[in-house]
Amino acid sequence: MKQPHLSVIIPSYNEKSNLRRHVLDDVLKFLQSQPFSWEVVLTDDGSTDGSLHDLIEFSRLHDCVRVLDNLHRGKGPTVYAGMMAATGKLRLFTDFDQATPIAEIEKLLPFIEKGYQVVIGSREIQGAKREREPIHRHIMGKVFNLAVQILTVRGIQDTQCGFKLFTQEAVEKLFPHLYIYRPHHVRQDAFTGAFDVELLYLAKKYGMKIAEVPVFWKYAKTNRVDPVKDSMRMFVDLVRIRVTDMMGKYRK
Repeated sequence: MKQPHLSVIIPSYNEKSNLRRHVLDDVLKFLQSQPFSWEVVLTDDGSTDGSLHDLIEFSRLHDCVRVLDNLHRGKGPTVYAGMMAATGKLRLFTDFDQATPIAEIEKLLPFIEKGYQVVIGSREIQGAKREREPIHRHIMGKVFNLAVQILTVRGIQDTQCGFKLFTQEAVEKLFPHLYIYRPHHVRQDAFTGAFDVELLYLAKKYGMKIAEVPVFWKYAKTNRVDPVKDSMRMFVDLVRIRVTDMMGKYRK
């Protein structure tokens, strides 16, 4: 089978509400209008609401869509599984709720042609547009990014936007070296964490060219985030990333 030009990796966890909004139909409609070949990898994080069955049924209707049934380990390991299972020359991971619509990839692709290996969507830099975000969430993001700048990844204004494009080479160099967010124990909660930070920390460490590109993003309400508890765990993980590097765990 010929290698697809683009793989779109979409992590999922209990997505019944988003499936009712037909977000996957919108993703496929956009991809089917493109001149390049593609595949969609739906990587499930141990959903318990029956949405995995719906994803499998959806994939049976579309030859270029497949589903990964993972244990519940959190978003980082679930994205990891999808990125490593994908076969595209380029690989984008994007959130299931399509807070940043798939069409925004048109803003990222030109940077691959310019030689960038990692191209990330940003809600913070000039030209970005945000909709309906509660002020407390925006402030939390600002505070977290300040900590990221101080402790781990300098020069990137938004590490947490769930819209990131990698070359195949970058995926193969970065994802196997994840340490904090590599696949490990089964979780009981829906913690997302700072796996994006660990990825970008590694990309910087390995000298990869990273482009931060302004995108459109619309806030979607979720009950999966515990602002206080999750923020504390993410701050701890920033420290863990630095300590892990000092221990030599990120050597190529």
